[in-house]
Order: sequence, then structure tokens, then C-alpha cells
Amino acid sequence: MIDPRTLRDDPDVVRASQRARGEDEGVVDKLLSLDSRRRSSIAAANTLRAEQKSLGKLVPKAQGDERAALLAKAKDLAAQVKAAEVEQTEASEEFEQLHRVVPNLVHPDAPEGGEDDFVVLKHVGEPKKFDFKPKDHLELCEGLGALDMERGAKVSGSRFYFLTGIGAQLQLGLLNMAIAQASANGFTPMITPTLVRPEIMAGTGFLGAHSSEVYRLRDDDLYLVGTSEVPLAGYHADEILDLGDGAKRYAGWSSCYRREAGSYGKDTRGIIRVHQFDKVEMFVYTRPEDAEAEHARLLDWEEQMLAKIEVPYRVIDTATGDLGTSAYRKFDCEAWVPSQEAYRELTSTSNCTTFQARRLGIRYRDEDGRPQTVATLNGTLATTRWIVAILENHQLEDGSVRVPEALRPFLGGTEVLTPTSK
Repeated sequence: MIDPRTLRDDPDVVRASQRARGEDEGVVDKLLSLDSRRRSSIAAANTLRAEQKSLGKLVPKAQGDERAALLAKAKDLAAQVKAAEVEQTEASEEFEQLHRVVPNLVHPDAPEGGEDDFVVLKHVGEPKKFDFKPKDHLELCEGLGALDMERGAKVSGSRFYFLTGIGAQLQLGLLNMAIAQASANGFTPMITPTLVRPEIMAGTGFLGAHSSEVYRLRDDDLYLVGTSEVPLAGYHADEILDLGDGAKRYAGWSSCYRREAGSYGKDTRGIIRVHQFDKVEMFVYTRPEDAEAEHARLLDWEEQMLAKIEVPYRVIDTATGDLGTSAYRKFDCEAWVPSQEAYRELTSTSNCTTFQARRLGIRYRDEDGRPQTVATLNGTLATTRWIVAILENHQLEDGSVRVPEALRPFLGGTEVLTPTSK
């Protein structure tokens, strides 16, 4: 949730953020009205409780008619307190319900607009010019014996698959390389749960506008995660963290599940857009004043991983209308995919400021020992989709694939993947 103090002290900032996101700015006035009602009801209830407490001290000392009058007043006051507490609860719940719907503020430098209004910050590397017609990743995988889409569909339905042989080894090698890099940079490796409780999923902001993307197990009241960001955010829910030695950094390895609602007919070939994939995700808890610098570090770590797989890519500053509920600012790295002659997202890193932590009750103590809300950030280090970019960019004319040098130790020193069939 956004900071209520920002709402009260600078509502125009919230209005501007809502406009930039393409959201209703009228919600700000509704929130201000509900906040005023909530605070008034709290003050009224506190006043009545204080009066009730004072009266309670007088009754034992009174006698006769005075005692009877005080008891009558106490009874009336008790009814007023009960009514005030009901009003306080209702006002607080109405404010909380609407407050949770409002997305995070946006960074003033984030480009405004929708999905196609991103700003390209830089290009790294040049797309390779092949002297033969390049195959797409599905053709390459079939030749290498790396992927079985047909049996994936037979077992689980469309957009499911089996990674087989070298395909499984390639994913494991890639994700192990990501874990090795994360560990070398002070991240704690984590194997995370892939089922989470509703309050954790809601706390990270994934049950708002994008709830249709989430798989739900209704009988168990649990959700399948689309990223280990969710369990990692919930890991310290309702805790006060010690950030005296700096940020807490975790690297979560998990399977991820996305319904891909509304994407029928888009990227149905191969493993670009699927319902299940594996990912290593960086997640950071830090002081709010350090969040922007940490965001830059996360982007740098992502670029270090991309350099290891030796593919051309670009970095984009995501537009405000495409940030998602929790992000204040988001940078994506998109790799060149030769068969599509287009850049496709491989990594994403978001600064969520205090938005998620406020919902999940995660705090730290400042220099004066007072609890303050932490900032959270996340960033991709590797996913199943990276296989697409690796195979297509490093393919040879006979369908074999050169293994990027940094990845070779994680594939037993293999330098070239050779087709099992021609």
C-alpha cells in the first residue's frame, strides 16, 4: 500500500501517479474522505473510552442516588463506546479495502504510457547475421532431443512440455550458473514453496489487476506462484528485520505457474509463453533511502548474467501503464531472438519501495530504534525462456549449438551441443 502520510500530505502526487498509470484519480478523494472518517472515529472512540475509564473510578466511591446516577451514565456510556467501536471498525475496514486497491506510486522519471511506450536505455551487442536461414528454438530443440511438446500436451494440456536430455541439462546448468553468481554476490540461495496462502499472494500485489494470471487451488485456499518473489516477500512477513549490516538478499529457485489468460494465439509455438517454467529470482529487503541504488545493482547483476550467455540485448525503462500493481519503476532486459527478428524479455527488475512491505508488515529499526517500513526489490537472474535465446543466437548451420563459454563448466565442459537426428 502507498504511505497514508503521502496521501494526506501530498494527494496531488498520488493523483498524478494514478493518471500516469491510466487509473482513476478520483479514488484519491474517496480515500481522503474515508481516512478523515476513520481518524475521526478513532478519536471519538478513544475519547469515550477515556471518559468510561474515569467514570469507572468514581462509581465505587459513590453512594445512594449519586451511585445510581453514575451507574445509569456508565450504562449509557458503554452503549456509546460500543457504537463508536463499530463505527471505527467499519470506517477502518472501508479505508483499508480501498487503500489496498490503489497501486504503488510511479517514479517521476518513468515514461508514461502503455505496453509499447517504453524507452530504450541502451543496446548491448549486435544481432548476428547468419549466412544460412536460422532455425527457431523449437526446430533446434527437436534436433537436439531437448524438448517434447507433444507429450507435454498429452500429459498436461497445451503450453506444457518436457525438457529432455540436453534440454534438462541446459536448464539445470543455466539456473546453477545463476545461483553461483548470486551466491558470489552475497545472496542467500533459497528453494522456495510454490504454494502460498492468500494473504501472502495479496500482500505482494498479485491479486489485483493481474489475478486472472494466477492459478488457485480453491479446495485448499492456496495459490500457485508465478515467481519466487511471492514466497520470498512473505518470508519475513510480520517481522522486524535487522538491517544494521546492510540489505538482506535472497536468490529463490522455484517452478513458476502462469495461466496466461487472454494470450491465446500468442507465442504458442515452443517455450516462449508457457504455463510452467523454472526461474532464479533475486529478492532484496533494504532501507527505503537505499532502494534506488539497489535497483541499479540488480540491473547490473542481470546484465552480468546476460553477458555470460553472449546474446545481444537491450535495456528498457518500462512505461507507467505496464508496471504492475507493486512496481515504482521497472527495467527489462530483452534479448534478440533471430527467428522472430525481435527483442523478447529475459529479465525484469522492479523497485517496489515500501508498497509490499507495508501490506505484509515487514519493518526495520531506524537509528533511533523506531520501527520503519522496509523497501523490497526483485529481479530475474535466469528462466527457462533463456534457452530460446541461447539456442537461436548460438546455432550453427547443421543444427548444432555452440555453448557460451561461461556456461560450459555447468554442462560438464561441453562446447557444442550436437543434434541427435538430422
